[in-house]
Amino acid sequence: QVQLVESGGGLVPAGGSLRLACAGSGRNFGDYTMGWLRQAPGKEREAVAAITWSGSNTYYRDSVKGRFTISRDNANKMVYLQMSSLKPEDTAVYYCAAALHGSSWSKVNYYDYWGQGTQVTVST
Repeated sequence: QVQLVESGGGLVPAGGSLRLACAGSGRNFGDYTMGWLRQAPGKEREAVAAITWSGSNTYYRDSVKGRFTISRDNANKMVYLQMSSLKPEDTAVYYCAAALHGSSWSKVNYYDYWGQGTQVTVST
């Protein structure tokens, strides 16, 4: 089992940047595929990015490609989401999540463990 705590959210103007961090705890953190997902008001939760256990493979939804970068530090049990060129439509609660099996990173129900979320608001 793994516990996840997100940080780094906040209010940023359009075009700005923000770095989210996810601190993990528990055994075998390095065994998990890690993902960042988000949920905007009135919308369904969606996967934004994911990174495999070794960090060798990363995945992004089309709308954030070239603007967001996911990375991880297994030694310190951390996962990051660097966000740049932010747009108002990126406004959402961002969740860090972990998955132990499978490869369907873009599916919300793929993930086994979740953090509590951190709010990101991009102003116009």
